[in-house]
Order: sequence, then C-alpha cells, then structure tokens
Amino acid sequence: MPLNGKALIIDDEPHVRKYISLVLRSLGITTIVEAANGVEGFAAYQREKPDLVLLDVNMPIQDGLETLKQIRAFDPEAVVIMLTSLTTRQTVEEAADQGALHYIRKDTPRDELVVLLKQLLSETPDDEESA
Repeated sequence: MPLNGKALIIDDEPHVRKYISLVLRSLGITTIVEAANGVEGFAAYQREKPDLVLLDVNMPIQDGLETLKQIRAFDPEAVVIMLTSLTTRQTVEEAADQGALHYIRKDTPRDELVVLLKQLLSETPDDEESA
C-alpha cells in the first residue's frame, strides 16, 4: 500500500481513533476516515474504498469480526488490521481465518506500532498494473 493512501479507522473509542490517526499521519497517510462502530465502518468502507482499515474487535452495535466478514465479502482484497486491548487465541485465529492481515494490541508502544505498520504496509502489494 502506498504510504500516501486512504485509511479507515473503526473503533468506538474516540481517543484511540485520534491516536491511530496521528500515527498514520506520521507515516504519510494523508486521508483518514473514522467510524465509531462496525455498522458505520462498513458503510464508510463502501463509500470511501480505503487502502487500509484498522478495525477494533470489541465494539457496541456490531463487533469487529462481523465487520471484517462484511468488508472481506464486499472486497476480498481489503487490507484489514485488527486492533484490540484483549487478545485471545480464538479471536486472533478467527480474524486470520476471515482475512485480517495482522492483529495489533492497542497497548503496543508508539515506536513499535510505527515500525510494525511500516513493515506491514511495505509488505502489502500495490495494485498490479495490467500488462
């Protein structure tokens, strides 16, 4: 993914959305869309078609795993990174099975988060040009 692409942050906590937004902007991502729950997030995904989604697992109204399923059904190529403060092996496995690129704990120190996102984004293939 180009580091100047569009990102969507779906999280019910405004301070988390702000923090992740600041980190993404420091990486050069200029367009950031936010949603407070899975229903709003899926609608925003359909409308905005972002290059990257950072998706909270635990949210009211609709959780992240259900939202991940919807996004991946709508766009099988969607690049989704899950966010959580609580990690269980079952949730990590289910997110991976549903096509999440990676799983990040919200308490990851900022420096580690920046390095991890840079690494993940550089490994994500850009749209292939037709030959």
